[in-house]
Amino acid sequence: MQVTDADTRHSLSLLPPDPPDFFDLAPSSLWLEDYSGLRKLFDAWRKEGVTDLRRHLLEDPRRVVACSASIRVLRVNRYTLSLYGAATLAELTSRLDEVLRDDMHAAHLDELEQLWNGQPTFQSQTVNYTLDGRRIDILLKGVILQNNQTDWDRVLVAVEDITQLEEARRRQSASEQYAHGVFEQSPVSLWVENFQAIKSLLDGLRAQGITDFRTFIDVHPEFIERCVNELQVIDVNAYTLEMFKAKTKTELLSRLPEVFRDAMHTGFREQLLDLWEGRLLLQREVINYALDGSALNIHLQLSIFPGHEENWDLVLLALTDITARKKAEAYLEYLGTHDVLTTLKNRSFYVDELKRLERKAQLPITAIIIDLNNLKHTNDSQGHSVGDALLRRTGEVLSKAIEKSSQAARIGGDEFVVLLPGTTEEAGKIVMDNILQLVDLNNQFYTGPKLSLSMGMATCHRISDLTETLRAADLAMYKNKRKYHLNTGEDRRQLLD
Repeated sequence: MQVTDADTRHSLSLLPPDPPDFFDLAPSSLWLEDYSGLRKLFDAWRKEGVTDLRRHLLEDPRRVVACSASIRVLRVNRYTLSLYGAATLAELTSRLDEVLRDDMHAAHLDELEQLWNGQPTFQSQTVNYTLDGRRIDILLKGVILQNNQTDWDRVLVAVEDITQLEEARRRQSASEQYAHGVFEQSPVSLWVENFQAIKSLLDGLRAQGITDFRTFIDVHPEFIERCVNELQVIDVNAYTLEMFKAKTKTELLSRLPEVFRDAMHTGFREQLLDLWEGRLLLQREVINYALDGSALNIHLQLSIFPGHEENWDLVLLALTDITARKKAEAYLEYLGTHDVLTTLKNRSFYVDELKRLERKAQLPITAIIIDLNNLKHTNDSQGHSVGDALLRRTGEVLSKAIEKSSQAARIGGDEFVVLLPGTTEEAGKIVMDNILQLVDLNNQFYTGPKLSLSMGMATCHRISDLTETLRAADLAMYKNKRKYHLNTGEDRRQLLD
């Protein structure tokens, strides 16, 4: 079969594009920070017998300063520099004492206490200052990234500027007319709703003697749907129409079933639990839907208007679109478990997967160790771009060769492993044959160096033998690699390539 230039260009066009830097392009303030120093400080205090962190910090304010000093800022995005009026990351980090001061310390104590109590996420509503001295109200949420929850060396912090919303709330009590103007022009989605019917439903359950509301809605999920149907929207502001892709308020209000559906019910269930417990000021991350069908990740703040606590007939909801931030978080999480070049899983995921298999053995487990032949020689003779193309092609082959229940990972420069839980040796050999067939097929569609893989396989029948199985597969791979080099007549010094 002769491969034409057109075939080559077509096949190359099928390769996944390089992912954009969502972190830097996100339209919200993102900080990537290293909390490992704070983790070590906490560990030291625990060894000293500290059990009540808040009391420990309040006894000596210098301890709060030590906590702050132990946190290192690794990276911020463009939006952050713009928000705080900094030209560079270096300028921002060198002047953090101007940003984090005054009335933010109480919220910082709350964040530290959440981490001390073992929560992988933390949040607070507090105040920061820009480098020109401007005060900004912020909603701060942090999460220890999945593969860093032992050392805390990678923490993603998202900062939402809610200054205008907070100022609007403070002005609301001064003038109803002015508050209405702020409501309409606010750059945050605002909803005024009537929860009176929902309160009546909850009160009816209490009258029937229901005390465990969580169990009740687990047994009767249709109650959530009933409450959703009782939502009465009184008014929304102009920004809401833009956010939910509605031309008019009438259009939006007549199509609310398209907004409040599917995944929205999960978040609404949690809101009902909060309201049942008497929490009339609450925050939640929920999902709603725009009228064009797109899902919106939303940070929701709900409060009962003062004077309406008895019947809930006037409720204010402020919705902030955090879809871009959630995509940035998802991308960072993706990077934590994937090799970007090959799109396979990375070594970090591979290590965690071995631990998972040790806990939940799906015997037998077959492992295939794979080495890409001649990568170093290709890099040295033809350049790293050609070598990278071979690595991407290896990722294509392995992705197509395995089922979803199995995992393929790049664990080194030219080293790969395929883990096949619940797979016999015979089935593993079939996978190896499929890989070789796909390599042959792959080579028909690409010019340049041929893709060549050395493979070794072993099967584990007892979970205690998993490490030994991996070692056996590795030795089998090297035996196959020696055979490859001998058959091709290459210099013995290339055996480790």
